[in-house]
Amino acid sequence: MKNKPYLIAEIAQAHDGSLGILHSYIDAVAATGVQAIKFQMHIAEAESSIHEPFRVKFSKEDATRFDYWKRMEFSLEQWKEIKQHCDEVGLDFICSPFSNLAVDWLEEIGVHSYKIGSGEVNNLLLLEKICKTGKPIIISSGMSSFSELDETVRFLKNKNATFSILQCTTAYPTKPEQYGLNVINELKERYNVPVGFSDHSSFFSTGIAAVALGAEILEFHVVFHKEMFGPDTIASLTIEQTKLLVAAVEKISIALNNPMDKNNNENFQELKAIFGKSLALNKNLAIGHLITFDDLETKKPSGFGISAIKFQEVIGKKLKCNKSKWDFLNEEDIE
Repeated sequence: MKNKPYLIAEIAQAHDGSLGILHSYIDAVAATGVQAIKFQMHIAEAESSIHEPFRVKFSKEDATRFDYWKRMEFSLEQWKEIKQHCDEVGLDFICSPFSNLAVDWLEEIGVHSYKIGSGEVNNLLLLEKICKTGKPIIISSGMSSFSELDETVRFLKNKNATFSILQCTTAYPTKPEQYGLNVINELKERYNVPVGFSDHSSFFSTGIAAVALGAEILEFHVVFHKEMFGPDTIASLTIEQTKLLVAAVEKISIALNNPMDKNNNENFQELKAIFGKSLALNKNLAIGHLITFDDLETKKPSGFGISAIKFQEVIGKKLKCNKSKWDFLNEEDIE
């Protein structure tokens, strides 16, 4: 890991169709220190139908999932304003399209890179459209087996696409036994591309663990408060949690970029002298006494007596002089 991980805060449907709330999220996310903000572009007629069922029937105002997507829509001009706002606050604008039309809009807007949601990984028509843009692609592996991923990766490589893969579990929220942190390195070894982690756990500690295990990209949902309305709030981080995550990842990144040479402890010589110990005697002993284990103690600092590491070498040795209780024991004191 040569650079710090790329952190993506996902808004998804946390705006609940409100343009004002969405812009509030942009400002809030910009203050956390992440590099990118991610949205989902839903154009109901292009991606859905009245037959699409709810994943979770959470909405009390939308009769169908199609109605919900309609309510989540923004116009092309509104999306251009969203992108401009992200530029102004220094956030990379990333988006998940769910239709070819959305890709056309995102190209007109100037998207930084494309995120492919777990449900679209094998949508090769959409991937073909995105590959033609030449933009970077981030694949979420949430619902895909390795054999399904193999097919998508093969397709992307044949198109000479620039892409990365995120370990992801499609469960909201994800339980610890579902994190699949082991898959991070399995993906790296299998595909030899940048690999990250898409988190739905609702705990910022999960992202820290993923980075420590080699995740180069970290994506997570954000929400102002976990009791807000929406399908993803229960699996999201708050803005304050996001700030804590950013600070922690910064430290973990520094650590990973500065591996320690355990064969070299030169920097600890002064401390070793302070904390090291020398052999001493725990009772008054007369000249000619044969030293036993029970006669010995160790006292700080090192260098004032025989090193504590050599205690076995003095057992059975004869004292050449009288020694008082708590005296250090030196080489000249024994035969």
